[in-house]
Amino acid sequence: MQYFTADTHFFHDRLLGVSEFAPRPFLTVEDMNETIINNWNQVVDENDIVYHLGDIAMLHTRPAKAAYEQIFEVLDSLNGRLVLIKGNHDARDLFKYLEKNNHPAGSGMKFEFHDVGALIKMNHRQYYLTHYPMMMGIVKQIINLHGHIHHYAVPIKENINVGVDTPETDYLDEKIPFGTPLSSAQVEKMVEQKAIDFAKRR
Repeated sequence: MQYFTADTHFFHDRLLGVSEFAPRPFLTVEDMNETIINNWNQVVDENDIVYHLGDIAMLHTRPAKAAYEQIFEVLDSLNGRLVLIKGNHDARDLFKYLEKNNHPAGSGMKFEFHDVGALIKMNHRQYYLTHYPMMMGIVKQIINLHGHIHHYAVPIKENINVGVDTPETDYLDEKIPFGTPLSSAQVEKMVEQKAIDFAKRR
């Protein structure tokens, strides 16, 4: 199966508690990290692919290699193979470290890397996967899945925020536990319901 997520911000203590930008109800980053890991591994299996659309972690430990080691340990504990699309908080050196320590997982390698984005086809639609929301104009059958804007949504029906803080899971019937990647079926439901919602606004 394919899953989608963004903006996990592992280790990012400034998002805890009363943060104005993306408040998260955790007392410690350890609690936040563990919650994301547990909820992720509840739904993702070893052979699943998870597209992570950027802003993996924020950890300023020095030397940088020590931070990369801790981030690698967290990512390696997540089920599935990770397709990583670089976010604005993701250092290129982190990607180099992950690539150096890449290893077989499931039926492929643990990590795959994209600097800007990836285009995939799923259920007769094309999905452009990016960190930043893209203003693509009217392009039939292309949906932009993105992160970056945390608890905001782009007022365009073709843009779907799949980050862990997204408000667009309100289009789903079920509540998604924090940090759980969205399945392809859930993404399809969000696309369909957002289109219906926008059609009503005309």
